[in-house]
Amino acid sequence: MNKKLMALTMAAAMVGAVGCVTASAEEAEGYTYGVDTTFHSDEPVTYSMMFSDHENYPLDENWRLWSAIEERTNVTFDLTSVARTDYNDKVSAMVNSGSAPYIIPKIYDSSPYEDSGQVVAISDWVQYMPNYSKQVEEWGMEEDLKQIYAADGKYYRLPGMWEEVAGGYSLIIRKDIFEAAGVDMSTEPTWTWEDFYEALKLVQEYTGKDNIWSDQFQFGCTMNIAAITYNVTAGNSQDGGDWGLKDGTKFNFDTNEFYFADTTEEYKEFLTYFHKLYEEGILDPETFTQDSTQAQAKFFRGDSYVLAANYQILSDIIANNKVTDEGAELYFMTTPSGPAGNVKVSSGAGRLENGIMISQNALDELGEEEFIKMLRFIDWLWYSDEGHELSQWGVEGETYTKDADGNIVLNEDIYYNGFNAGAEKQLNVDYGFGGGVFAYGGNTFIQLSKFTEGEKEWNERINANKEPVQLMPPVLADELQKEDLNLIKVPLMDYVNTSALEFITGKKDLDADWDAYVTECMDNLKASEYVEMVNEIFNDTKDVLGY
Repeated sequence: MNKKLMALTMAAAMVGAVGCVTASAEEAEGYTYGVDTTFHSDEPVTYSMMFSDHENYPLDENWRLWSAIEERTNVTFDLTSVARTDYNDKVSAMVNSGSAPYIIPKIYDSSPYEDSGQVVAISDWVQYMPNYSKQVEEWGMEEDLKQIYAADGKYYRLPGMWEEVAGGYSLIIRKDIFEAAGVDMSTEPTWTWEDFYEALKLVQEYTGKDNIWSDQFQFGCTMNIAAITYNVTAGNSQDGGDWGLKDGTKFNFDTNEFYFADTTEEYKEFLTYFHKLYEEGILDPETFTQDSTQAQAKFFRGDSYVLAANYQILSDIIANNKVTDEGAELYFMTTPSGPAGNVKVSSGAGRLENGIMISQNALDELGEEEFIKMLRFIDWLWYSDEGHELSQWGVEGETYTKDADGNIVLNEDIYYNGFNAGAEKQLNVDYGFGGGVFAYGGNTFIQLSKFTEGEKEWNERINANKEPVQLMPPVLADELQKEDLNLIKVPLMDYVNTSALEFITGKKDLDADWDAYVTECMDNLKASEYVEMVNEIFNDTKDVLGY
């Protein structure tokens, strides 16, 4: 057995060995911890931490969040605050220089740091985190965690974990316009993309307008939503980044091998659909170049009737009365189905959220015992039910109460994410709760508590009509293999993305230019070689991954 496979085998055994966690309070020297037990240090302690400062709710040292954490745990933070837009660059600079704070939250991808020696392989330490281990066991997270394995079979960030898949992106439509055009909205939860096209044609005819769909995120978001239902990859933009384009590969679960999806007949069918919308004047040509502010403005003033978004964006639109037409009725669509079936688009990303890296400095400077103590504090704040409720909603009796059924009720004078529109205070701005550094992941109760009645109804529609996507296995490439893959991936996917827009807008002909496109991808830009390398890496590690 080679060293890489041995490491993977040990990691798989570790992931499967977190079971049999029961609620208990435990004591170590100088502090208490445990499942469903508030972490508390006998002596005050301060941990250094990076903080992603969001422009919509800028950091305030007087937030109730900080004092609430300190009151319960006797822990404070020494923060290195960085503007959200510069956060990833600053994390890279500090990790690479060896000067990173102990706790590095809000990390979506740890792979750039896994070979640096500056980040702890946290999977070696999760046995000291009882609440985290309880979630893994009770929610069956083992397969999800494989998605963040590094080449050595370990993982380097503590991910936020959801008990259930929910949320995600879909399309807001002007329901009042659709119904006036004669669209039967009662069938919407089971629409295919072709059904949606037929509805759009009715709207176009009724309004007498072209460009009735002028989308935001330069269409990257919508392309990803649809691509999942066609079993291909797509969606990259300057206004939003990589929504789902990735490396163009998909996994065939029948043959246990990867293939390049973005030259298949399914991909051609996917492009043909959106080309039809473009050619027939439904899709605004400016969609591919405008920024999100311009796209939203068209929707708000009634020049367009479809807009990709998540429910938080929709809640903000409604709460702030951004649509100028007083008769407007907004509706969040169930994501349409496609050739891949009635799939739950949001499940394509699994149940993992952004997470926390731990700097090697923490282990080196604290020593093993104090390092474990810090992990148990993190375990309480980010993974216990109490920690989730505090981070998300604040202090019971101060910012929220509970009704007779135990449901969380936000104080009427506080606004958050669609709750209490027009309230004078905001939960994240004025109190620090509900912010992205702490409030992510959680059980079904905390997840549903964040949903307005409208969002609950939307998720019910999805759950009643859609099936989860099966997660593809990860490709456990080492540092050299990543470099070799990226040398092919970057120019290949730049070409795929550019060509997608050219096919949709007619600059390339889907019949006359298709074969040349396939040849360019597979031969000249080495997609065939890329897939061969990916399958070789997969075959070296597939036993431990269970394939």
